[in-house]
Amino acid sequence: MSKPAVRPGYETEQALLDAAERLLVEVGAAGVTTRKVAEEAGANHGLVHYYFGSVEQLLVRVLERFTERLVARQRRVYAADVPFLEKWRTAMAYLDEDRPYQKIWFELQALAWNRPELRERLARVHAEWQAVLTEAFAPVRERLGVDVPLEALVTLVYTFNEGIMFERLSGIEDGHRELLDWIEGWLREREEAAQ
Repeated sequence: MSKPAVRPGYETEQALLDAAERLLVEVGAAGVTTRKVAEEAGANHGLVHYYFGSVEQLLVRVLERFTERLVARQRRVYAADVPFLEKWRTAMAYLDEDRPYQKIWFELQALAWNRPELRERLARVHAEWQAVLTEAFAPVRERLGVDVPLEALVTLVYTFNEGIMFERLSGIEDGHRELLDWIEGWLREREEAAQ
């Protein structure tokens, strides 16, 4: 059986994305240059512009690629045949595991504040996460007796997560464990009442 064909340049493109991802985490968007990405990837610096047009477009593509993987994982978590509380615990555990992604997300949000051309692509990433949460909470909101409109609930959970991520990236973790424990207890009570 033959191996599926890989389009020409795919491996170089992925190497550039991998290099940019590492650099974003290590030095932040301000420290990423065409030359640094190319050097990290072991490629000619002209290839960054050839494949992506600019460093900024490369960085947004890093975020999009990373998001694709995490969105697929989150959908699997929320589709699992386990109580919602277990799904919530698993999703919240990723707050500790996904710090590289979180740093990339916030680095690129800050970059887009002054680059309107990047905002649309970041808005699509945001919409993907909103869709994941909408799919996760729609079937359980009523069952758990959560009297909050679905869109408001999704926005609350999304903003809550971003707040925790932002504080943790800033070295602040005061109260996070207590808040997560309280939410778990509240969800446990709701799950028990719904049975």
